[in-house]
Formats: sequence, structure tokens, C-alpha cells
Amino acid sequence: MINFSKAFNRILITGGSGFIGGTLVRRLLKEKNLKIFNIDKLGYASNFDMFNEKLYLDRYKVLKIDLSNFEDTKTAIKLINPDIVFHLAAESHVDRSISGPRKFLESNVIGTFNLLEALRSHWELLSPTRKDFFRLIHISTDEVFGSLGPDGFFSEESPYNPSSPYSATKAASDHLVKSWNRTYGIPIIITNSSNNFGPGQFPEKFIPVIILNALLSKPIPIFGDGKNIRDWLYVEDHIDALIKISLTGKVGDSYCIGGQKEKSNEEIVNVICELLDRENYLNAPHNRFKIYIKDRLGHDKRYAIDTKKIKEEVNWVPKHDFLEALSFTVKWYLNNIDWCKKYLK
Repeated sequence: MINFSKAFNRILITGGSGFIGGTLVRRLLKEKNLKIFNIDKLGYASNFDMFNEKLYLDRYKVLKIDLSNFEDTKTAIKLINPDIVFHLAAESHVDRSISGPRKFLESNVIGTFNLLEALRSHWELLSPTRKDFFRLIHISTDEVFGSLGPDGFFSEESPYNPSSPYSATKAASDHLVKSWNRTYGIPIIITNSSNNFGPGQFPEKFIPVIILNALLSKPIPIFGDGKNIRDWLYVEDHIDALIKISLTGKVGDSYCIGGQKEKSNEEIVNVICELLDRENYLNAPHNRFKIYIKDRLGHDKRYAIDTKKIKEEVNWVPKHDFLEALSFTVKWYLNNIDWCKKYLK
């Protein structure tokens, strides 16, 4: 049960057909007093199969809108009349940003600018009571901070130092959101999370690629020497954090969200292959499909999150065991291989 105030009735999620956004939509639809609106351009990575939308026709509405179109965005905000906004819409695949950065600029920077301007007009017309409750939760990434050495952690005080077009555009969007709070007073909160994983993640992402390539007897590509380290966060824990932050987070602040499970890329491959060996033993050993490929341009060496602030201020800690969550994820892909093949076409 989510203890949303009665003032939070109309909730907008941008990018609600994506992996994290879709998980948030499904969680919030469990609350029968909420009306959920999803603005999504319904691009290549959108997922339409994780739940039956027809069961929620009275409480859930999808608007096919590209935030890079200001007039469409402004019209949608007027129609939705939101009490709280979770902004997740973004292009997020680092390799795609390296080969085609313009789309990331249009989506992550221009799209966020348009949303902010539309919300500014909306917020200025709200009653004093609704203004007090209104929130924009801007969901970002720890990649805006660049790369860590062998020691230390990212925190809310870390300087921005993005390495890729993806992280640079997300950093730009963070700065826009902060400035709209300081200049115009829009109540915002920014979150910067570590790498997410879980069922239903688009098949081009790292963990699904490992699982699917191993199952299909295809090469499992590992950049460089495989020693690059990421802090892994189960998506349901991320959703818990976002909801808690929306309820009790401090307006104008940012919160770093991490799973506190640092693993090198090669470690992740090995663990997944071991899990697959148990579930799909006829194709074992799956680690024989590992190959090492040329390192990614600007490849960050290590990410890790200091979660002290979110623990102390929001009372959040990840509650899912990493190996159990990863095993559940592997089994989901094993049971949904046809879904994966459809999205890989």
C-alpha cells in the first residue's frame, strides 16, 4: 500500500512504456484511487506486453507523444492536469548514443526542456494547495558523474563529468531541471540511479544480451578486458526508492540510488552462465560463448553509489537479494524467449 496523499490523484509518467517506467506504471496501478497517464513516443524499445492495459481503461491512459514536440507536450499537460510527474522518458543506450548522438540531444535535452516549460505553465495556474503538493521527479543516472577509480563512491556532491553522448545529455537535463527549480520555483527532485536489471528489460541491454546470446548459442560480447565495474540495482528496488522519494524527499534536492552490488562485466557474465547451466543444462557450459571485443569509446571504468543520504532521509535500502533477483530475471527470459525474439527483429 502506497500512502499517497489524496492530493496525489493524477499521476503522469513520461516514458511509461519503457523498462523502468513500465515497472512503475504497473506498481502504481495497484492503487485503485490513482489515475495514471503515460506519455511515450512508443519507440523501438517500448514494451506493450507486460500487462493487460484493457483491465485498467478507467484509470490508465497512454498518449503517444514525442516530448521533442513542444505543442503536443503542452496540450498533453493541459489534458492530463497532473498532481505529480515522474520523468523517465529518455534515450538510454550508450552504444546508440555514440553512433547517433543527435537523437539523444533531441529526446533527453529538448524533450526535458519542453516538458519543463509545459509544466511551468501548468504549475503557475495551480491553486496554492495543489502547488504545495505538486512534484516533478526527474529520473537520471549515475553515469552523469563519469568514472571512478578503484576506490570511492558517487554521492549527491559528486561533480558532473559525463563520458558519453548519452550521459552528457542526461547531465544537461539534470541541470535544466535544477535551474527551473531555482529560477521559476517548480518543485523538483532529481534521482541518479545505478544500472538497473530485471524482467522485461529490452533485449539490447547488457544482462538480457548475455542471457539471450547464451541461450541462442551466440557470442556473448565483453568489452575490453571485462574488468569494468557497475553497481547493479534490481528494478523493483528502484521503484520502491522512487515512490518513497516522491512522498518524503526534499524538494530541490537530489538522491543517489544504488544497489550496492559492484560487479565487473565479466563477473556478471560468469554468474549468469552458471545460472543458465542449472536451468538449461543441455546447452552447458554457457560461458564457452564468451568473446572479448574492442573496448567501447569513452568506456567508464567503475560506478559505485554512496546511499547514505537516501537511507537517512527517505528510509530506503534495497530489499531484494541480488542473486535471487538475478536468478528470477534469468528464468523470466527463459520463459519468454519468443517475446525477446520479437523485439530483436
